Amino acid sequence: MQPELSPLGKTSAYIEHYDPSLLFPIPRQTKRDEIGVPAVLPFFGSDIWNAYELSWLNLKGKPLVALVSFSVPADSPNIIESKSFKLYLNSFNQTRLDGIDELKARLVRDLSAAAGRTVNVRIVLPDAFGREQVAELDGYCIDNLDVEVTHYQPAPALLRTVAAQGMVEETLCSNLLKSNCLVTGQPDWGSVQIRYRGEAIERGGLLQYLISFRQHNEFHEQCVERIFMDVMRQCKPQALTVYARYTRRGGLDINPFRTTFSQAAPANLRTARQ
Repeated sequence: MQPELSPLGKTSAYIEHYDPSLLFPIPRQTKRDEIGVPAVLPFFGSDIWNAYELSWLNLKGKPLVALVSFSVPADSPNIIESKSFKLYLNSFNQTRLDGIDELKARLVRDLSAAAGRTVNVRIVLPDAFGREQVAELDGYCIDNLDVEVTHYQPAPALLRTVAAQGMVEETLCSNLLKSNCLVTGQPDWGSVQIRYRGEAIERGGLLQYLISFRQHNEFHEQCVERIFMDVMRQCKPQALTVYARYTRRGGLDINPFRTTFSQAAPANLRTARQ
């Protein structure tokens, strides 16, 4: 399905009774071909979604609420368009369910069918809300570097290495990532973490490059894969991780993670801005 056919940017009725047909999958491969991601993926990872506005009814008609996180494998054929995801979750609002197990079963079944791979679901009930943590991305923040910025569309030529510094393994981060929705043009604000092993990446150029997404229109998952591929092509690290945490919109945040390191998925700790 093409993004322009999605509910994004259109007036939508908010359906309050369960309707999995609201989910709108978008094939990943079209954009991956444009970005230069090969068919045999050069990374593994996931898209971590967090939903803050899920509610449903128990069998007596009493409303219940929960926080829910979803992990969509990076090798799934499809992403799920975010407004359709929101509309789908809202369709539970007046739906009576026989407990958490039924809720989770429906979420796993419907989202896995839309993504084309098994989607993992974690439900947090109100008595555990207080144990949810907030933490910033690990790594050295490069945002205070005094750089001149002239590019506001992705400019991979800004990425370069410093041969004199030799081989390093380090983690860098920035809170200055901003892109725009591919369909509506609305701003998407994020923080990004880059871990790599290889020839040292020149930090000023990396910051300029990340800022260059500021007027670029692309979905979150695609921006992270573009960053990954550009760093790989320009800097040729031996190993690379790109992980972004985007602020929420419509009660959802999306956090793509792509890596070649042998490492577990991140702990899904939301940042202060989320």
